[in-house]
Amino acid sequence: MGKRIAIVGVGALGGYVGGHLARAGHDVTLIDFWPANIEAIRADGLQLDGLSEEERFTARPTQALHVSDVQALAFQDPIDIAMVSVKSYDTEWATTLIRQYLAPAGYVVSLQNCLNEERIAGIVGWGRTVGAIASMISVDMNAPGSVMRTVPKMGDRHTVFRAGEVHGRISTRIEELVGLFSLVDSAKPTTNLWGERWSKLVLNGMVNGVSSATGLPVAAVNANPAVRKFTIQLAGEAVRIGQALGYELEEIMRFEPEEFALAAEGDPEAFAKVDGALAKQVAKNERDAIRRPSMAQDVLKGRRTEIEFINGYIAAKGDEIGIDAPSHRKITELVRGVERGTVTPSPALLGG
Repeated sequence: MGKRIAIVGVGALGGYVGGHLARAGHDVTLIDFWPANIEAIRADGLQLDGLSEEERFTARPTQALHVSDVQALAFQDPIDIAMVSVKSYDTEWATTLIRQYLAPAGYVVSLQNCLNEERIAGIVGWGRTVGAIASMISVDMNAPGSVMRTVPKMGDRHTVFRAGEVHGRISTRIEELVGLFSLVDSAKPTTNLWGERWSKLVLNGMVNGVSSATGLPVAAVNANPAVRKFTIQLAGEAVRIGQALGYELEEIMRFEPEEFALAAEGDPEAFAKVDGALAKQVAKNERDAIRRPSMAQDVLKGRRTEIEFINGYIAAKGDEIGIDAPSHRKITELVRGVERGTVTPSPALLGG
């Protein structure tokens, strides 16, 4: 019998992954707290789209459940793999929701932006906690039951999905996960989950809060010299904190982490290299020109952001080990103000 898979949180990423797994014939249960989303999937399937004809299809999951319907799982075979793909502030309740329906060898995968493995392990235990990183993938949920990928599939050019155990060894279930993610885009096992996680956090910390605070799409952030310099400062601070925590950081935007750190610390050669590369990341088409990261999309929709779990988390970890992160504190405060309506998004907030 095939493994039973549950996706808890059918937003852009959860829907995109779940839709591909369902199309491949896997037993997939989609669980979400947005009634209109579940109703749309039940009625018409999950609509997926992308930049190529091959990415345009309708997925038919085994079932789509609103959180109020999850009790139905008690009368079904247990869940083998539960992928939690909610915002970080919803991690604990989502994990608690699915915990009682796990098979004896079932496990929970954090398919999220931030470092949530410890929160998940606090509920299901470290032995049932697995991490997965989705790198350089941009997907939007533009309507209930509809997910659009806004960047090309990476394939051999860049490994999008990395799955890893918290202890760093390659296990059978990691190989199983890599096989599943390979149905979506390129995937690999990693022995460096924590380094991968922090490296992704550095990247998210550079862009998400800045786009939210300035109101600028990603391409416009890169086109503004003052704002671009601020993103480099964010990256450098985060790299130094990650290094001090003992993480083996991976490449960030094809740069060695040390290059970002040196650039932020005023090394002219490193700054010219990094700043020049960012400045060249201009919009190639109309879609690129308006593309915003997930946090900026949340701001536009009037939703709570993950700022405290990205930039706020970096600043807090820095405080724990005695490394100051003033840029991360600043962007956290600004985005909180934007959320509350006390700050109007503007490039001027970051000197732009």
